Amino acid sequence: MQVLYFAWLRERIGKSAEELELPPGITTPAGLIAWLRTRGPGYEAAFIEDAKIRCAIDQEFQPLDATLDGAKEIAFFPPMTGG
Repeated sequence: MQVLYFAWLRERIGKSAEELELPPGITTPAGLIAWLRTRGPGYEAAFIEDAKIRCAIDQEFQPLDATLDGAKEIAFFPPMTGG
């Protein structure tokens, strides 16, 4: 699965994208976030406030409890504001 990181998530993790194979049992973006936090201090810092994180699965906004079944891409980003 292609995982994309935007804004301060990208800055804290140190990369804008990576290709990952989901570990067994990871079925939702929330589960993926919990697992990503274990990958090092940059990931932990990026996802420390997971309630603020938004995601898009295959380029469509989804809640963090959506299923990742069959997904090819997930993007994580902070809340956006308009003006």
